[in-house]
Amino acid sequence: MSDSVPAHDDSTFVVVGVGADGWDGLTPIAQSELTSARVIIGSARQLDLLPDLGVTTIAWRSPMSEHLDAVLTGSSAELARYGGLGGLRIHLLASGDPMFHGLGATIVAAVGPRRVRVIPTVSSASLACARLGWDLADVAVVSTVTADPEIVLTEITDARRVLVLARDATTPARIAELLVAHGFGNSPFTVLEQLAGPREQVTDASADSWDPATVVDPLNIIAVDCIGPRRSPLPGRDESEFDHDGQITKSVIRALTVCALTPSYRQTLWDIGSGSGSVAIEWLRAQPGGAVIAFERDTARAERLRSNAHRHGVSQRVTVCGAAPDALAHAPIPDAVFIGGGLSPVVLDTAWAALRPGGRLVANAVTIETQAILAEWHRMRGDSGESTLRRIAVETAAPLGGYLTWRPALPIVTWAGTKAGDGPVAR
Repeated sequence: MSDSVPAHDDSTFVVVGVGADGWDGLTPIAQSELTSARVIIGSARQLDLLPDLGVTTIAWRSPMSEHLDAVLTGSSAELARYGGLGGLRIHLLASGDPMFHGLGATIVAAVGPRRVRVIPTVSSASLACARLGWDLADVAVVSTVTADPEIVLTEITDARRVLVLARDATTPARIAELLVAHGFGNSPFTVLEQLAGPREQVTDASADSWDPATVVDPLNIIAVDCIGPRRSPLPGRDESEFDHDGQITKSVIRALTVCALTPSYRQTLWDIGSGSGSVAIEWLRAQPGGAVIAFERDTARAERLRSNAHRHGVSQRVTVCGAAPDALAHAPIPDAVFIGGGLSPVVLDTAWAALRPGGRLVANAVTIETQAILAEWHRMRGDSGESTLRRIAVETAAPLGGYLTWRPALPIVTWAGTKAGDGPVAR
């Protein structure tokens, strides 16, 4: 496929991927595009990779997100001399493939694809797999550029190969520390620096032998060939994996609850009365790209929720709000709703009204009073889409003297329903 410029191309922003090999690694099309530019914006490191093209170059200021927003809206002071964005094509440098955890995707999301042209080069993930002999199609890739290093915990399991896109020179030590703490210390651990550039370096170790004092180039990627316990993305983790005050949805009920919510790609869940956040975290671990809006009135529990989300690698996908029903009015439209605490007719009515057509609502009740609310709700809504009312009792074998007996947990009444209609709604 040719990467020549389309005849109708009228893009405002041209994003050019640049590797550590700099100008020599660019295609003739990319070189020609930059040679014809009037303004090129990139990091100081990226701009240093270019020859003197006789054009205006602008290095990103910190914080980059604010500078980028000013560029995209035409309010950047550096662009004022050109009259803003009117008729001006702005060229921006990105690392590797701009559409792979990169700047290009951010710009397209902000201004739309018709105003952006992207000229990629080989991604760091592709280069790393080429060096390691790994099949990229069978490798998990996570980015710590904007997420906590704990995000690696969502992917590691025995025999899994994982690439971690580093935020900076400190990332390898932090990833090694996390691997050791979670039983993956024997995993082969490779740090690849400045791939394809003249200062490329590949260092092999195991996670538990990595020296945190090792000097690493900020431009690095970490490869982990996981050796350790098998970790499933399916729900039902033991309660001991969550910090809680005793008020937590128990493992078996949690597994049934998350399955009843039918998590799917890029959905938004409202978790009302979130407590420790165990259901929210299991929901996020079961599907990629989704988000949770957690509603919790108790400040201590809300802080505990944040801590649990962080330790399970999903904190960047959890937003903690105040108490329902008041806080529900300002939240994004949910694809699914779980009510685990604070159940009332008002909360049910508000959440059901907000739920998108085709969305799922699951509510659990322990007390007779809240179980009565769900029984009445089922009576009223039984003919409005799918509706199921169940009473779940779980018994676990436990010692009784020198014998075993069954210890019952409090029975749970759960209502699960699908709102009539289908298809997305405006967001």
